[in-house]
Amino acid sequence: MTSTVVVGGFFGDEGKGKIISYLAIKDNPTIIVRGGAGPNAGHTIRDGDKVYKVRMLPSGFLNKNAKVMIGPGVVINPEVLKKEINDFEVSGRSFIDKHCGIIEETHLIRDSKGELKDKIGSTGSGTGPANADRAMRVLKLAKDFDSLSSIITDVPKEINTALSKNEHVLVEGTQGTFLSLWHGTYPFVTSKDVTASGICADVGLGPTKVDEVIVVFKSYVTRVGTGPLEKELSLDEAEKKGWSEFGTVTGRQRRAADFDFDLARRAIMLNGATQISITKLDVLFSDCAGKTSFAELSDDAKSFIKNIENELNTPVTIIGTGPAVNDVIDRRN
Repeated sequence: MTSTVVVGGFFGDEGKGKIISYLAIKDNPTIIVRGGAGPNAGHTIRDGDKVYKVRMLPSGFLNKNAKVMIGPGVVINPEVLKKEINDFEVSGRSFIDKHCGIIEETHLIRDSKGELKDKIGSTGSGTGPANADRAMRVLKLAKDFDSLSSIITDVPKEINTALSKNEHVLVEGTQGTFLSLWHGTYPFVTSKDVTASGICADVGLGPTKVDEVIVVFKSYVTRVGTGPLEKELSLDEAEKKGWSEFGTVTGRQRRAADFDFDLARRAIMLNGATQISITKLDVLFSDCAGKTSFAELSDDAKSFIKNIENELNTPVTIIGTGPAVNDVIDRRN
């Protein structure tokens, strides 16, 4: 079995939650583990008539056989985490590392005003100030709270032990490549690196233990909040194309632009991608909605996918054709 790392290729909002949910069910990993910044990332998952909006747990929780874990590099809001564990019925198989940082009330207050809120467009989740405190070595960790002791485990040891037993581990990134503190559109970025390397560091997975890196791109580009967006469409143009969307965490309207090959090419490089996932193909080509076979796609849709493969020299293996978990074309061998 293998380890698979899934990360966003643009500015977040690529539809990673749906792709990870699909992979969690299809590949049946033993462990699904999340890296990333904190509860400032939101994933929307549709399973039948149920819609889940996830901020803390890994998106792969729909697989009831898998353990879901949060790596030591992530900061946690205990209230949000506990609510999701209860609401999504994952008690007994949800775990965090003792070195996860803890968001407290003071971080929420600091994140809801001033420079972070006004200029950067922070989500107000407390994630940035908590990560800043961590860099200053003053942040409290999960091990400092007795109330969290029942869900604490050694996450790096768990995932590496699973791999040594030839079990499958799914590693979930949050945000997107160009929101990385190192590689993104600074200062309009998140509070840490969120490329594949950073996500692996968050969970304790060494580079020689990574088998596949899937970078998720939406069929067009969207961005929540401030910061540069090349060839940005007006809100009216985005509305006409059916690209008018709203952020999972903030509820803010997403800005939109056409698929950006230059950004995508750089994301492939920065993440060392071995595969590409394309989501929302059905938004671009409505006749592709719900398709599960590449052969069923229209000629225009096939050309769109083949052009991406040719331009980026990387196979498109997973294609999202609708909002439901199984609205997927899986081209992996």
